[in-house]
Amino acid sequence: MPDSTATLERPGEDAPSHAANPHHSRRWAILVMIGLAQLMVVLDATVVNIALPSAQADLGFSNDARQWVVTAYALAFGSLLLLGGRLADLFGRKNAFLVGLAGFAAVSAIGGAASSIEMLLIARAAQGIFGALLAPAALSLLTTTFTDPKERGRAFGVYGAIGGGGAAIGLLLGGVLTEYLDWRWCMYVNIVFAVIAFIGGTLLLRRQEQDGPRPKLDLPGTITASAGLFALVYGFSNAEHDSWSSVTVWGFLGAGVVLLAAFAVLQQRVRHPLLPMRVLLDRDRGGSYLAMFLLAIGMFSIFLFLTFYVQQNLKFTPIQSGFGFLPMVATLMAAATTATSVLLPRFGPKPLVPTGMLIAAAGLWWLSAIDVGSTYAGGVLGPLMVMGVGIGLSMAPAMSVATFGVQLRDAGVASASVNTMQQVGGSIGTALLSTLAANSATSFLAGRAPMPQLAAQAAVHSYTTAFTWAAVIFAAGAVITGLLLRPGAPRGEAVVPAVHG
Repeated sequence: MPDSTATLERPGEDAPSHAANPHHSRRWAILVMIGLAQLMVVLDATVVNIALPSAQADLGFSNDARQWVVTAYALAFGSLLLLGGRLADLFGRKNAFLVGLAGFAAVSAIGGAASSIEMLLIARAAQGIFGALLAPAALSLLTTTFTDPKERGRAFGVYGAIGGGGAAIGLLLGGVLTEYLDWRWCMYVNIVFAVIAFIGGTLLLRRQEQDGPRPKLDLPGTITASAGLFALVYGFSNAEHDSWSSVTVWGFLGAGVVLLAAFAVLQQRVRHPLLPMRVLLDRDRGGSYLAMFLLAIGMFSIFLFLTFYVQQNLKFTPIQSGFGFLPMVATLMAAATTATSVLLPRFGPKPLVPTGMLIAAAGLWWLSAIDVGSTYAGGVLGPLMVMGVGIGLSMAPAMSVATFGVQLRDAGVASASVNTMQQVGGSIGTALLSTLAANSATSFLAGRAPMPQLAAQAAVHSYTTAFTWAAVIFAAGAVITGLLLRPGAPRGEAVVPAVHG
């Protein structure tokens, strides 16, 4: 893979000139605004989960339809991310950011006012569409706003902490809103986030574009990438409730692989590719994308199966469950900000990302020791905090390096690739770990007389199986990323924004 020439400055070197960066003087206010937008997108994947039973009782839909409230968002979001990122590059990151915010707020209002399951599903799919435009625009704005190495580290530490802890915050917020207000406020709350971020974006952002002619949109690449990602996410979503031998699973997964292979071939032949290979074929970026993909697979088991455990075995309420994840959020934020602001400029990603994944693997392995008699303080709290340290140490540097050194014209699609890896990784984690957990529970019960206590033991055994496999995935990721990432500070071309208008 080709090496780039410029390097990230190490501590003590002169900071780059910021004369060409129109956002430098207001960068920290921009970070707050981008953070709000990112938090809205991330927590929306989980805030609705807590509200689903209440929404089902209110609107009277079936259990099968309940799953689609989650899947509709994931399908639209995951399949359109690359297109959203490239649209931000072509038509301006500020424009994409503001349109994404306005659209997300509008369809959230429609979802909150839904009078039928069909109306709610349309709103959730539309949230995914606008989220696919908003998420890469936010990350690419962060990339082009913070060009000073030390400040970039702090900014990406905050952003990475939001990305890692936002799902847990969504569980807490969903519990509070559902219990004290109404399930509809899990949709309406997005309007508050979006309005604040929209006002901030309008006042603080300047239009940034690349000089020269605007490239055309790669229609064949857009169609094959979007259809391929849709098929993959849909196939893995079906695997949650259908057999892996079902045509709705392997058929869509096979179609997804074929379409993405065709997409890869097309990207090397078209004049204006949707995802230029120069973005992917850097070792540091490639290793970082892989890290984000594997972290998303493992993080699924933490939020889903541990939520089941604390609610069904420890009898936590939804609000208590949300508060139970806060120690992990605290250690994740501390590790993320320290890793990117202090450690990454000095040591580079090679020691940080693999070490963080090993620490997270150790936390998951520790968590796999819980049983039906474990307590939160004795069996859950310690592993959660260890996992927070590991995920923060690996995710924030990986997110920073994945977008470092990308040419300005590719910042949006490079950012979209980060989100795509997370979304596809989460979908694979959902299907794979759910299947492993279900098989484990079935095997545990085989040949045993049915007893109430045995069912609880089988459930906990399924959770610990998922935690163990997630630990193995993290450990394997540590080895692979350790081989891929280069030693020393990240290398890449300097991003110097240009301003127009």
